[in-house]
Amino acid sequence: MSTAKVTFKKIIQDSQEYGSDDESMVSRIFFDLEMEGQIHVDLRVDIKQTVGSDFETAPLEIGPPQGYDGPFNYDAFRAEAEEYYRESFGSRGTAIHIEGGSNIRMMNNTVIRKKVAEFEVESGPNGW
Repeated sequence: MSTAKVTFKKIIQDSQEYGSDDESMVSRIFFDLEMEGQIHVDLRVDIKQTVGSDFETAPLEIGPPQGYDGPFNYDAFRAEAEEYYRESFGSRGTAIHIEGGSNIRMMNNTVIRKKVAEFEVESGPNGW
């Protein structure tokens, strides 16, 4: 077992450049990953949410990290990425605080906020 250290750095919310349209909001999180003594910088992951859905409870589609293909714990990463997203926008939002509204859509917001998360990663083919 190894420990992965993810440093979330920035999120760009609901960008047409990343694939947002009338049905889906696509946001991108930028982060660094420290794994087994190596630092992988400027990685990214896309997060997709249905337009008009609740920021607090709506399911999020979180893709695999782009720019890294080594051992990984996707489930742990997914949970941390979702938490970072939900801590940025919504009623818990430290960047954009939304409460009591419905069918709100904000586009192309950039939030620079550092958050560090660590989790265990199994080496080998089962690490994904």
